[in-house]
Amino acid sequence: MKSKAINEISLEFPSRSSNEGFARSAVACFAAQADPTLNELEDIKTAVSEAVTNAIVHGYPDSIGKVLIKVRLYSGNVLEIIVRDRGRGIQDVEKAREPMFTTGGAERSGMGFTIMESFMDALTVRSVPGRGTSVTMKKKLAPRVKAGT
Repeated sequence: MKSKAINEISLEFPSRSSNEGFARSAVACFAAQADPTLNELEDIKTAVSEAVTNAIVHGYPDSIGKVLIKVRLYSGNVLEIIVRDRGRGIQDVEKAREPMFTTGGAERSGMGFTIMESFMDALTVRSVPGRGTSVTMKKKLAPRVKAGT
């Protein structure tokens, strides 16, 4: 049984590259309530940036669609981030998760999923060709010791 989130947000925005920075900042602001370290916050921002960029570049290569982000905070300081698009989907998820594999042309490194995986504790990618992709990332934030306790 899945536990109930302590707090959660949902964002939806057009798949314009100018919205990637907004998404990264919004998720970081939400995560701040869990009092993450600066390193954890940077990890979260980097992973969100990669996931949103993938949705924009690969989900909607020839059109503008919607990108949806859900962020939940669970007890024990567990942050869950879901980035979803309803774009073209991924033909072979396992192949797409291999380092250096890209369908985005020479200017793309093919390291998006590898980067997300390295900065998060868990990464799940689900995709249906023609219907979109959902990337779920989880990170347990370290408990912070408050001064004087």
